[in-house]
Amino acid sequence: MHGSFPRLDIGPLSEYREDHIMIARFSDYVHEHQSLIFPHRHSFYHLVLFTEGSGRHTIDFHHFQAKPYQIYFMIPGQVHTWDFEGDMEGYVVNFSDSFFKSFLLQPEYLDSFSFLDQDSSNNVLTLSESVRAHVCRLFEELLSQNARASALRDDMVRVLLLQIFLIIEQSDSVDRKKNAEKGKNATVRNFMRLIDKHYDRLRLPGQYAEMLNVTPNHLNALCKEHVGMQAGELIRNRIVLEAKRLLINLDLTVSEIAYKLNFNDNSYFTKFFRKETGMTPEDFRKSPAL
Repeated sequence: MHGSFPRLDIGPLSEYREDHIMIARFSDYVHEHQSLIFPHRHSFYHLVLFTEGSGRHTIDFHHFQAKPYQIYFMIPGQVHTWDFEGDMEGYVVNFSDSFFKSFLLQPEYLDSFSFLDQDSSNNVLTLSESVRAHVCRLFEELLSQNARASALRDDMVRVLLLQIFLIIEQSDSVDRKKNAEKGKNATVRNFMRLIDKHYDRLRLPGQYAEMLNVTPNHLNALCKEHVGMQAGELIRNRIVLEAKRLLINLDLTVSEIAYKLNFNDNSYFTKFFRKETGMTPEDFRKSPAL
């Protein structure tokens, strides 16, 4: 089998430390990692606040124009690329999935923030004027605390990051309509989490309904009510997203991708992908998706 998908761990992006955290000014980060123009997959949480500059960036095939006081968030597994114009400035933070786990009693606490979402259309927002100065001061304090050798440094960083998240979530930077959508029915929310864990093995709504202790019809009705899609469509969308993430790695053949996604054969995968996207996997690779 060919090489795996281009995936960046925190290690290559900073001097490895046991706390799995990297904080930097964005200009320094870009200068040090100029090769990151190519599409790459993150194994960590990644957030950037732009304070100067322009250009464009892409998260999971959604395109965004970069501009001052835009902040974007990425969760592990998402695919990203960028193309900036002129000098860029701001702040960047990378942290591992385990960074908050010893600190928070609720393991899924980060999922409660509307911008830390699998749906990349929710990952980018512009800070409202009312919170810009406050958030920038907190990022400066993050840089300061991160440079210290104090035994409490990591906890201070965690507190500051959570404060940034909470201020943004409470501000009018967040689209309240989308935020209400994020707080959808608990069963639907758990269904989405289960899809993310099992989409490569479990394809039928009934399999998830059994895990959730509801009937397939009830699960389907909840999905239509709260997200406007049938349960099966949500499963298929997640499979398609992963297929697209894998297809931009040209080291993998379409057959290898079909195997990774547990399709019986290449032709079945191609038929599925074409039905869901309107193009074959080969055509997708030729398209300007990124």
